[in-house]
Amino acid sequence: MTQQPTRPVVVRFECTGTATGKMRNELDVRMVTPMEERFTLASDEGPFHGGDASAPPPLALFIGGLTGCIMTQIRAFAKRLKVNLTGLSVETTVEWQWTPKAPVYETAPKSFAMDVIIESDDPIERQRQLLDAAKKGCFLEQTLGVSNTIRHRLKTADGWLDA
Repeated sequence: MTQQPTRPVVVRFECTGTATGKMRNELDVRMVTPMEERFTLASDEGPFHGGDASAPPPLALFIGGLTGCIMTQIRAFAKRLKVNLTGLSVETTVEWQWTPKAPVYETAPKSFAMDVIIESDDPIERQRQLLDAAKKGCFLEQTLGVSNTIRHRLKTADGWLDA
């Protein structure tokens, strides 16, 4: 096992998406710091948006990423906290408000819920400590738990325009 840093470090991911099909997107995802990793993913939409459903829609990737993140942290931190983990499953439900605004629509987050089933012979208090640590270590959960500003820029002939 590699030694953990003793001070905060920046974890940076970058993604380049390219439209390739009716609604399909090819996604080149890269972790660039503190180490380098690269992944190729795809997203698509079903007939509602005119896609072919050839890959998961972005919302499926989102809920899968959120669920996988907490599960990874529970398993990694169980070793570090010496909590005996014999099984683990997580059931995640995410809801958004979808409001038609002809000819488009607007969305807003409504609720996020995660039911965590830890199989362990350790006392429930140790399991709670494990879950609390995992929640604090899950990048996606921490992102959702605070207000964020997402900057958008639009490429123009003269450079970039804040949009």
